[in-house]
Amino acid sequence: MAIKSKITGASLRNLTLEDRRINDTEVSGFHAIKFKSGKIVFYIYYRLGGKQVNYKIGLGSELTPAQARDLARAKLGQVAKGQNVQEEKKLAREESKRRKYLNLETYLDKKYRPFLEARNPKTVDKIIGHLKSQFKHFLSKDLDRITAWDVEKWKSERIKLGRAPATINYSINTLKGALSRAVEWDLIEAHNLTKVKTLKNDNTRIRYLSEEEEDRLFEAIFNRTELIRNKRISSNKHREIRGEPLYPSLSGVRFVDYVEPIILTAMHTGLRRGELLSLTWDDVYFSHQYLVVKSSEAKSKKARTLPLNTTIMDVLKDWRKQHPFNHYVFTAGTDKPLTDIKKPWLRIVEKAGLSNFNFHDLRHHFASKLVMAGVDLNTVRELLGHADLNMTLRYAHLAPEHKAAAVNLIG
Repeated sequence: MAIKSKITGASLRNLTLEDRRINDTEVSGFHAIKFKSGKIVFYIYYRLGGKQVNYKIGLGSELTPAQARDLARAKLGQVAKGQNVQEEKKLAREESKRRKYLNLETYLDKKYRPFLEARNPKTVDKIIGHLKSQFKHFLSKDLDRITAWDVEKWKSERIKLGRAPATINYSINTLKGALSRAVEWDLIEAHNLTKVKTLKNDNTRIRYLSEEEEDRLFEAIFNRTELIRNKRISSNKHREIRGEPLYPSLSGVRFVDYVEPIILTAMHTGLRRGELLSLTWDDVYFSHQYLVVKSSEAKSKKARTLPLNTTIMDVLKDWRKQHPFNHYVFTAGTDKPLTDIKKPWLRIVEKAGLSNFNFHDLRHHFASKLVMAGVDLNTVRELLGHADLNMTLRYAHLAPEHKAAAVNLIG
């Protein structure tokens, strides 16, 4: 049963659980409640739209009765002026919660990463790592301080460094996506990155190897393989002299590591980098000479079947013999999927003297060879996994004899 009394230190000490509440006699609406835990909380109550509203002033362990009474007077004064102090408190609490994530780096780690992990855990590290490496100077910025002008300046710098339009566009769109989620979650009111124009990307670029360049690539791969073999022999000789355990010999195997088989597989299947890295031995059907790209790994989200020629069948069979118990086709040391091939690839390209040739161009090389061998474009489209023929049409110019034959039909 509530009692009426001036709220003081003494009256609070004498307050029992049966009494539970003291209504202050000095400030109408100001009261203190005692809970079973022994905790005392100061409140005010007032009417809003005909309903009684309780507003928490603070804890008895943090405020003296006099301090709590002064705060109660101030809040009741605001209520008398028509202010909705309860709603203002709620908004202030939400703003405080939002402030926790406004720094870009904190937002990426605490809010955006968990969201990505729930959607597609395989891509989380790539996306977060990309944003942090490409936009280092934005990490300490509040989300609402990252402007279109900031990104335009970043874009100009990347263009001067010679970065590909597709690469720049990917970075900008990834940042836009992260900030759009922050808007959706009410962490910021808005962002203006929609004003940043994407760069025109020439999708017609085709880069494939001439016969002479292909020979140089294979020579560079062969030389790398022999160098690694010789280093292993030399290393084991030294270890033997010192009485240390020897490394596995590379003399009796075809491949010294994953590099040669993954390059050959790319050249003879046209698989995208992500499709190669996620490929498992369960996807390779040796008895029927084909492999399957699962829908979950395909860019189009549609599964496709790829026949394997004798060259790549031999490559995969020999590679499988070297790693009979692995789940993933391409691994580096452990049975975990390979995540990158950039460093060894760049060294091989340099040794082969190949200019302007990326790992993805092995896919172009595969498609170009097919077209130049007379394979129709729709079949090439199916093998590449293109959603429609528009992307495949870029290879049409590589078969001029077919165009000539078509014109001669009416000659």
